[in-house]
Amino acid sequence: MIQRLYRSRFFRFAASLVAGAALLAACTQMPQNRGETAAMSATPSAAPAAPAPAQLGTQWGEGIESKTRTVVAKRLSEQPDEVASLGYNEASAVRRDVGNNPERRLNLQLAQGDVEWSVLDESNRPLPLQRARRGNSSSDMFRLAGVEGARYTLRFRNLSDRSYEVIATVDGLDVLTGKAGSLRNGGYVLRPQETLNIEGFRKSQSEVAAFRFATPGRAYAANTEAGDVRNIGVIGAALFELEEPQAPRRPRRDATPPQPSAFPADGVYAPPPRYRK
Repeated sequence: MIQRLYRSRFFRFAASLVAGAALLAACTQMPQNRGETAAMSATPSAAPAAPAPAQLGTQWGEGIESKTRTVVAKRLSEQPDEVASLGYNEASAVRRDVGNNPERRLNLQLAQGDVEWSVLDESNRPLPLQRARRGNSSSDMFRLAGVEGARYTLRFRNLSDRSYEVIATVDGLDVLTGKAGSLRNGGYVLRPQETLNIEGFRKSQSEVAAFRFATPGRAYAANTEAGDVRNIGVIGAALFELEEPQAPRRPRRDATPPQPSAFPADGVYAPPPRYRK
């Protein structure tokens, strides 16, 4: 009886129906498995990228009166006495770069201490310069935090009896010519015991365009043919000692006799040095 049932058409039909159902189940599961595999492999690429760090550039600001004249001077050497750079950025980005306990200064000493370099805010106060305290910190540049729209000034103070030529760049552009920065460019003359304030990109012998922190898209370097956006966020300075045999020396003391003082030893603060050759 069992053997006849096995050979009957009904049994063969039932067996084919069961095999077809099993095949259908396998076929419906295969696309689901492929879809799950594709979704899993696509998940990492679909994750949002980390936000780019905030960045500042320097804008061509309003006109400021700044008179200058052309002089002839000769460098003592083709090699600069000092080349230095400062980085700048928005405050949170600077904190991320320098860490929680950075080294802080108000100026940098250039040319073995002959010249002090500082960056002043709109109230003529020096902006703090910060550098991470790491083992290789000597190779890391100092950084300053800027605020979008704020104006700043580069100040160079000569503490020596030497004359220097100062070449300054902002975002890779020479502050005198607006061209790409180069040590072959001419610069400002800094006389002994004098202070040089560079307030902007020079427009003429009587006017400069103020330095103002701005978004990179508004930076002068991003809107002039000579600029390169890769250099936005860095300020450079180079010093060359000058040969000026006929230049008058600033007297070391005031020729006017000083007024008598009842307490001549009571100075309030230590005076800066005045280096001799």
